[in-house]
Amino acid sequence: MTDDLKHLKDAMRTATPDAPSKDAHLALAMKNFDDLQNSRQGSASEVRHTPDRPTILSRFTAGVFRMFHSLTTRGALAATTSITAIGIGVFLYTQQTDISFDLPKPSPVATEAVVENPLLQTRREPAAEVTPTDDTRMREDSALAQDKTYAEGAIALSEADGLAAENAPASPGLARKVAPAPIGGIVNGIVAYEAEEAVAPTEPNTETFANADANPVKITSDAPVSTFSIDVDTASYSVMRNSLMNGHLPNPESVRIEEMINYFPYDYPAPNADEVPFRPTVSVFPTPWNDATQLVHIGIQGQMPAIEDRPALNLVFLIDTSGSMETPNKLPLLIQSFRLMLSELNEDDEVSIVTYAGSAGQVLEPTRVKDKAKIMAALTRLSAGGSTAGQKGLQQAYAVAEEMRADGEISRIVLATDGDFNVGISNPDQLKDYISKKRDSGTYLSVLGFGRGNLDDATMQALAQNGNGTAAYIDTLSEAQKVLVDQLGGAMFPIANDVKIQVEFNPAQIAEYRLIGYETRALAREDFNNDKVDAGEIGAGHNVTAIYEITPVGSEAILNDALRYQPAPETGGNGELGFLKLRYKTPGEDVSQLLTTPITTGMGQVSDDIRFSAAIAGYGQLLSGGKYLQDWGYPALIDLANQTKGDDVYGYRSEAIKLMRLAKSLSAD
Repeated sequence: MTDDLKHLKDAMRTATPDAPSKDAHLALAMKNFDDLQNSRQGSASEVRHTPDRPTILSRFTAGVFRMFHSLTTRGALAATTSITAIGIGVFLYTQQTDISFDLPKPSPVATEAVVENPLLQTRREPAAEVTPTDDTRMREDSALAQDKTYAEGAIALSEADGLAAENAPASPGLARKVAPAPIGGIVNGIVAYEAEEAVAPTEPNTETFANADANPVKITSDAPVSTFSIDVDTASYSVMRNSLMNGHLPNPESVRIEEMINYFPYDYPAPNADEVPFRPTVSVFPTPWNDATQLVHIGIQGQMPAIEDRPALNLVFLIDTSGSMETPNKLPLLIQSFRLMLSELNEDDEVSIVTYAGSAGQVLEPTRVKDKAKIMAALTRLSAGGSTAGQKGLQQAYAVAEEMRADGEISRIVLATDGDFNVGISNPDQLKDYISKKRDSGTYLSVLGFGRGNLDDATMQALAQNGNGTAAYIDTLSEAQKVLVDQLGGAMFPIANDVKIQVEFNPAQIAEYRLIGYETRALAREDFNNDKVDAGEIGAGHNVTAIYEITPVGSEAILNDALRYQPAPETGGNGELGFLKLRYKTPGEDVSQLLTTPITTGMGQVSDDIRFSAAIAGYGQLLSGGKYLQDWGYPALIDLANQTKGDDVYGYRSEAIKLMRLAKSLSAD
């Protein structure tokens, strides 16, 4: 039974009929029924004629409501048989007639917000079946619930005080409403409406990404020195994967090639226990996408101390509980992710939880991990709501971390957010200054991003880079397993701070070079020796990769013409292609130490690990424009990745190849 007939039925039960009204309105109802039946006759076409039926049904429905109003205002309602006849008429009409309205067809996005005419109950052809995502399903449920409220409010027009149609409650689930046009006029306060045009709610995409223009080819004789900070973040790779799995290529601005390369573990030679905390390995080999150039591959492997030798860990979970975190891939996934992490901590490690939304607050005092039930109870009680008081949350988290810190222990804040810092310090530069002042206290800050749509990658990068921490993006529980379980040591326990790389290329051997990635990590040449300049950190067991493409003197791949008034560089020299220098600080120290390695032709072994990292470097370039790749494309990339996949214990490389194939298909659209 439709809502409208239900209203009539309910009213009928409470009314007291009189004989004249009973007879008069029974006759009126039957006449309307006969008119409806006659309107369907006389057409021999197998295709039912539908354009006129909305008008017929509208007149019938409006007539019923006029009759209803007339009776109720006189204090008498038509007899039960009259209402039954009306119900039979509507039932027969809707069951025997395939009602079809020529309504504007909404876009697929707008479908969820279509509001049916309160007075015209119609049957529609079912839309094509689409499997909604969790986010879409939640938005649909919310919009439909809101629009049902709107429709019910529109039906309940008050006859006593003459409530007009324009005063009906507006649906918060609609971005825009078009005022409905009466089709039956206004009779005694009853209005018959046409179906409304409705536009679905659209959440604006406010994502911002921290990136810069791709590093250009540099002429060695003009600028022989390249300096940058290392980067062990992996957020860009996960964002790329999330975009492809949702059916579209990633925003080129979201692609940071060094983070894609460093997403994967590589089996580089590790340092001995009595050596420096990490070991650099350099290899030189032909470029996959250009036979006339070479790649200089720099791999850095950090030590992995024994679990029993690691220091105690004090963790402050700083959790964004603002309204934007309510969807399943945000706060619920965050809680599941931290549950996985707790299983990897030592019993004597301590955890505290600070949340921030409309205001900040500590919801769990420092608690040892052996009391896991208490920690999990605090996590599962979290709910989303309010705006994002990011500044207050950071301030309180640092205060809690300082209280927890003890000699020989590591204190780290793990900020989990979708990046929507819309209250307090929201400018990345201001956040950078604030975090820079706090990092000297000895507390590290790592950032975990969740969800899409308002992901503020620029803010997350500013926080992690200046908080002596790392940034990762978690879109699945499998990614949480990788970041917070499989690579927990590298994510939580630093072994070297402020690690900088500087390479001086020999102009007698190398005509041109370019650094692949690390655009947001560039440093001035003089920053290399300045211990006050911040740089990246290496965690326990971490490895870091950097790749240069170099063009030898005399190569056909040289892109820049020789200058007319500059002497050509002397050939030969000492035979070195370049010279690698690294600076780092031992955690807790203020003075850096220096490591150096000459770069020579053909040095180092070229393992599958190294060649696979080169494939990922090419993949990142394809996603971000591929300016220097010539005719090298996805077929060659996929072939190289398949050849160098290796053992692939965790399946990360197999997944990457699947993503390459998907990107290839999407690029062909």
